[in-house]
Amino acid sequence: MSRSHTFAQFAEAIDLAFARWDLAHLHMFTLTNKTSIVPLELWDGETPEHSIDSTRTKLSRLGHGEQFAYVFDFGDDWAHLCTVAESRIDPLETFGGLPAEPMPYFGWGDLPDQYGRRWNADDGESSPPQPPSRPLTDLPPLLPWWGPQERSR
Repeated sequence: MSRSHTFAQFAEAIDLAFARWDLAHLHMFTLTNKTSIVPLELWDGETPEHSIDSTRTKLSRLGHGEQFAYVFDFGDDWAHLCTVAESRIDPLETFGGLPAEPMPYFGWGDLPDQYGRRWNADDGESSPPQPPSRPLTDLPPLLPWWGPQERSR
């Protein structure tokens, strides 16, 4: 992503990267200061408090290393922790050219990985790590169910 892209364009890139085909769901970015960034025209005047428009808000408002949350489909709550890279990438080096649109270039998760990794540090030989006893507590408290204050479900 470039600093000149909007949060709406970034949402589209995330949804594309996760192969989402039913895009008829709302989405929201939540910044560390609890600002919500949403597509205002889709909320019919009932936007969350302190919301700003994702179609007009540029990624330039984020700083290097800053973390924020992205949630797609409020029924299923597909939540993503996003972190701005510490430094800019060289698109020629990373992609072999200048992409026409925002593109994913790093990540891991439940989607089938092209290299067959099952977790971030999977070397193909080690046993998988034990699942955490209290999942989500290591995430920054950007969303109500994230962070140390998370209650057992």
